[in-house]
Amino acid sequence: MLIVGYCFGIRSERRLCEEVHLNLAYRWFCRLGLNDRVPDHSTFSKNRHGRFRDSDLFRHLFEDVLARCIAEGLVGGQIFGADASLIKADASRYSKVDFNEWSAPRTASRATQEYLDTLDDCAFGSATPVKPKAISPSDPASR
Repeated sequence: MLIVGYCFGIRSERRLCEEVHLNLAYRWFCRLGLNDRVPDHSTFSKNRHGRFRDSDLFRHLFEDVLARCIAEGLVGGQIFGADASLIKADASRYSKVDFNEWSAPRTASRATQEYLDTLDDCAFGSATPVKPKAISPSDPASR
């Protein structure tokens, strides 16, 4: 079902379940019969945030599906794309805090820490040790 969502740009898991419930081609692809129940949308988030959070199951599953798609010629596997959407910052220059006064929590979620570690690895040697003068406490990205 997630592959259907990714291929057809269905970002909401709730909407994905509605689409699979209504679309016969999606049901066929997901191996669901006409009388089979479509999984509830909460199943995806419960599995992602609860049951399989600390395992590498999703990474292994993704790599296996990707390898099968490459073997079937659906994707090439040599080039990847990145989303470069511009998002307006939720910050104001009038509500900033001096960097010295800011005390951000030292703990970050596992996914956030992996993302930051990847950025650090890619920028090794090119990053500067400059610290910002001020930080916006209302902007989650500045934490």
